[in-house]
Amino acid sequence: MNLNIVKYDDTFKDRWDSFVLGQSVNGTFLQTRNFLDYHPKGRFEEASLLIMNGSNIIAVIPAHKNAEQGMETFYSHKGSTFGGIVLGKTAYNISYLEAVMPLLEEYIAQEGYEYIIMKSTPDLFSKEPMGLLDYEFFKNGYRQYDEISFYLKCGDIPEDGMSMMTSSRRRDCRYSLKNGFTLKELKSDEEVEQFYLVLCENLRKFDTVPVHNCDELIDFKNNRLKSIIKFFGVFEKEKMAAGSMLFAFGNDVLHTQYLACLPEYNRKYIMNFMDYSLILISKKNGYRYFSFGTSTGKNSRELNLGLALYKEGFGCSYGVNRTYTKLLKQ
Repeated sequence: MNLNIVKYDDTFKDRWDSFVLGQSVNGTFLQTRNFLDYHPKGRFEEASLLIMNGSNIIAVIPAHKNAEQGMETFYSHKGSTFGGIVLGKTAYNISYLEAVMPLLEEYIAQEGYEYIIMKSTPDLFSKEPMGLLDYEFFKNGYRQYDEISFYLKCGDIPEDGMSMMTSSRRRDCRYSLKNGFTLKELKSDEEVEQFYLVLCENLRKFDTVPVHNCDELIDFKNNRLKSIIKFFGVFEKEKMAAGSMLFAFGNDVLHTQYLACLPEYNRKYIMNFMDYSLILISKKNGYRYFSFGTSTGKNSRELNLGLALYKEGFGCSYGVNRTYTKLLKQ
């Protein structure tokens, strides 16, 4: 084993993406340079690393420099849902991890960082369970916080999509089906712009704006994430009243990144209609899982109870998104 750590630069772009998508055990498109580099230059100070065994990549860590609680922080990665250590299939074993973890931490400390934050890929999105990596974080003194996530196993979804729901969720879905809504996939730039307006209106009640701007969403659709991103809209006649942006993680997971509706349609249970319809689409198209995402805030210590109960009502199973932290200098 001849391990060394190399700082990322653009000459590694193609090899990085090929490794993440084709050779790793827990990499997703969210950790590719194709996705990460949509952020404009200057938004993040690059700190990504590659771990090599000789000339072969065995792991990558998408990361940037950040200030957390007044400390110089190695953050992996604030611009992506998942960051963390992306491991090659051949390196996901005890021998490699026992060597990689201290080597990586020593390198990060020598670079002047005081604090580490790693957002790991959940098992739902990995090619196999990542218990060994979880253990290595624990063994090396990392603290963790978990966000609760909700998902459905598509193979368990009944043909009508309803018998696994709670009685109240079935009632709301049946009511929504009587309102004459239609769901369709959004294909044009103009339709995505309409969806973005619905999303902004929905988020206004929380005094916030979408993470991505409209131009970025259109670029995702037409270029950067062309085979990955999907948009759907719910219409009352010709008016778009609700919509969703989803990510397709291969043929495994259909994940709801954004769900939004105009406030005046809440009493018509339009979100029930949209989610019910998307669940049936995920089953019809052969996905293994339908992911509702998380329902937590403030580093997972605050549960959005209403949202969690809503998702649970569809018959969801539970998962966790883990973030690991460590203070390097006392």
